[in-house]
Amino acid sequence: MAPAKLTLSLAVHGVRPDGFHELVAEMVSLDLADELLVDPSGDALEITAEAHSRALGLSGGPDNLVCRALDAVGRRAGVRLCKRIPVRGGLGGGSTDAAAILRWARCTDPEVAAALGADVPYCVVGGRAEVVGVGERVVPLAYEPRSFVLLVPPFGVETGAVFGAWDHLAGARGGAGPVGGGPNDLTEAALLVEPRLAHWRDLLGQVTGHEPLLAGSGSTWFVEGDPASLGVEGRDSLVLGGVVARLIAVRTVPAGWSGP
Repeated sequence: MAPAKLTLSLAVHGVRPDGFHELVAEMVSLDLADELLVDPSGDALEITAEAHSRALGLSGGPDNLVCRALDAVGRRAGVRLCKRIPVRGGLGGGSTDAAAILRWARCTDPEVAAALGADVPYCVVGGRAEVVGVGERVVPLAYEPRSFVLLVPPFGVETGAVFGAWDHLAGARGGAGPVGGGPNDLTEAALLVEPRLAHWRDLLGQVTGHEPLLAGSGSTWFVEGDPASLGVEGRDSLVLGGVVARLIAVRTVPAGWSGP
């Protein structure tokens, strides 16, 4: 299993000389997970996608993080990947798939993980952790059982575009980063890139009575609590202007979790 990651807090401390952003974040693993079946005798990536994962048409070619992870460890294998984590939702779906391949190959080199993507080192470790730098420094923290409800809009957000918007906003403020975004410094930038996010945030807030937070660079919003306490028990979606967005109840899981 390849569990999604939820970013509970994210601070951006500027841009490093190498052009990457310096971050400090707290992340947790969720029981929402992709599933990978690895066949050492095979050599192709086969992808199936559950509804609302936005993974239809996802490339199974060499640019897929699963294939890149296999190349990074010098292995060949057939992989059947069932996508459940929404694509471009800020939940680390591609990164956790790559991390699953590294764990299968027993690769523990953090430099290999970091070369695949900023979230991959955390996804290799999993559980609850503080993530520092560009994602390469992962400090495990004590597991905390918590529940959340995710709202997945029917569109994704490109991470690179959000960081580009953060740079623009910081430049307009003389080098100071965006402000007023709560525990996630990317919120204002994500809303600049994709203004429709605000409508779904407001709807989730109205329905649950809680202030939604943005997961990573978006597009997923989340509130803490179980469906009953949040007033959405028995509901699997919200509708706005005739457009449907999926609701997903999730729980945190500890490092090493392998499924229900």
